[in-house]
Amino acid sequence: MLRAPAVIGATKRVAGIRGPLWLWVVALIIAALFAVPVGYLVVRNITEGSATLDVLFSREIAAPLVNTLVLAVAVSAATAAVGTLLAWLTMRTDLPLRGAWRVICPLPLVLPSFVAGAALLAAISPGGLAEEVLNPLGFGVPARIEGFWGSFAVLVAVSYPYVYLPAAARIGGLPPSLEEASRMLGEGGLGTFRRIVWPQVRSAVQAGTLLVFLYVVSEFGVVKLMGYETLSTNVFVNRLYNAPLAFALGLILAVVALAVAGLERTSASRSLAQLAPGGTRGRRVALGPWKAPATLAAVIAVGSGLVAPVLVLAWWGFRGLAGEGSGFDRTSVDVSALGGPVLNTVIAAVATAAVAVVVVLPLAYLTTRYGGRAAGAVHTVVAGSFAVPGLLIALAVVFMALKVPGLGFLYLSLPLLVFAYVVHFGVQALRSAEVGVATVDRRLEEAAQMLGAGRLRRLLRIEAPLMAPALAAGGGLVLLSTMKELPATLLAAPVGFETLATRIWNAEEDGFLADMGMASVILVAVSAVLTWLLVIRNAEHLR
Repeated sequence: MLRAPAVIGATKRVAGIRGPLWLWVVALIIAALFAVPVGYLVVRNITEGSATLDVLFSREIAAPLVNTLVLAVAVSAATAAVGTLLAWLTMRTDLPLRGAWRVICPLPLVLPSFVAGAALLAAISPGGLAEEVLNPLGFGVPARIEGFWGSFAVLVAVSYPYVYLPAAARIGGLPPSLEEASRMLGEGGLGTFRRIVWPQVRSAVQAGTLLVFLYVVSEFGVVKLMGYETLSTNVFVNRLYNAPLAFALGLILAVVALAVAGLERTSASRSLAQLAPGGTRGRRVALGPWKAPATLAAVIAVGSGLVAPVLVLAWWGFRGLAGEGSGFDRTSVDVSALGGPVLNTVIAAVATAAVAVVVVLPLAYLTTRYGGRAAGAVHTVVAGSFAVPGLLIALAVVFMALKVPGLGFLYLSLPLLVFAYVVHFGVQALRSAEVGVATVDRRLEEAAQMLGAGRLRRLLRIEAPLMAPALAAGGGLVLLSTMKELPATLLAAPVGFETLATRIWNAEEDGFLADMGMASVILVAVSAVLTWLLVIRNAEHLR
C-alpha cells in the first residue's frame, strides 16, 4: 500500500529536548498575555462568589451545554467536508474559473454571522425579497428555519473558510512527485487523495476545524436570532443582572475550549511530523463528467454563504437610495459617512493580522520544532482564548489596563483594541504558522548555516518564502475575523472609533436596514480587496 513518506530531515522528537532559552522566555511571555482572559474569569469567579461547579451540574445549564456541544460538533464536521472539498477543487483540479473561486471562497468569513442570519430571516419573511421574487413566478416562500437547523445552516455557510484557507494553502504547496508516483503505481484519483493528499493536508484541516469548533462555542449573534439556547446566549443574557452566573458560564466555556484544544493538539503533533516539504505546483486533475457537479457544489457553498446574504443586503441598500418604505428612506443611507468606518476597519484589521503573525511565529517554532508537553500547554492556552466570548475578552483587557500599574495610558486606545483582537484571534494564525514551519526542510537551513548565513538571514531568505502561503492564510483568517468583530470593538475601542461592524450593529439596532445593507456590502467589498492584496496575490500556490 502506497503512503506519503515523512519529510526527509524532519526534526526527531525526543523526550527531554528543549529549544533555546530565549525562545522559551518569549513563548512564556506570549502565553501569559494570552492567558489574561482566562485569568480574568478565574479572578471574577472568586470575587463574585460564583459557584461554578454548582452551575455546571445544574439542570438549567445541562440543556444549553448539550446544545452548544451538539451544534459545535455538527458545524465542525460539515465545514471540514465543505472546506476540504473546495480547497481540493480550486487548487488541484481543472474547475472552471479557478482564480475567481480562490478569491471568492474565503469571503463568507467576513460576514458577521448575525448579519447573515438576519438577512436570511428577513429574506424569507412576509414581504421579504424571496416573496417579491418568487410570487410572480408562481412559487411559494420557503419555510422559515429556526433553532438548531437555522443556526447550523448559517454557521456552516459563513465558517467553512476557516478550513478552506489553511487547507488550500497546504494543498497548493504539496510536492507533485508524491501524486505522480501514486498514479504511476496505478492508483486512481480517489485512492491518491486518500493515501497521499489527505495525510499531508490533515493537520491543516484539523487546524481549521478546531477554529470552527471554538468559534461556534463562543457564537452569540446567530443562535440568538434563531432562538437556539447555548452557553454564550446565557452569558450575554445574564451579564447585567446576574454577573456571578455569567462569569461562571464564561469559565465553563473556557474550560471546554482548553479541553478540546488539548485533545486536538495531541493528534496534530503526530500529523505535523509527517508533512512533506513544499514543492512546485503539480498538474491538475481533470474532473471530466464531474466538472458540472463540482461547479454546482462551489456555487451552492459560496451562494449560501456570500451571494444570497449580499443580495439581500444590496436590496436593502438600493431601497434606501430609492427612498422606499420605513427603514429605507434616503436619510438612513449616508454613503459619505462610511469613509471613517472603512478606514478604521482597515487600520485595525491589517495591524492585528500583522501583529498576530509576528507574535505566534515563535510559538509555532517551539511547538513544531521542539514539541513536548510544555510546548503543547502553551498552544492550548493560546487556543483557549478563541472560545471566550469577545465581550469577556474586552472586559479582561480593559480590567488589565485599569488595574495593572503603569498601563492606564492604554485604556480605550487603539493598541489595547489590537491587543484584544490578537488575544482573541491569535490561534487562527498559530495553527497555520505551525503547518508552515513543519513544511520547511531542515536540510536547507543546515546548508545555509554551513555557508555562513546567520539566523536572521536564514529566516528571511529561506524559511519565510517557504512559509509564506501558510502565514498568509493564517493572517487572512485574522484579518477577516477582525473586520467583523463586534463585542470587543464596542467595549475596548477608543471613543469615537467606529468600524463597519459597529456601524452595521447600530444601524440594525435603530432599524435602518438600508444603512445596514450598504455598510455590509462595503464590508464585503473591502474584505475582498484586502484578501486579494494581502493574502492571495502573494501566495505561492497562486503563481
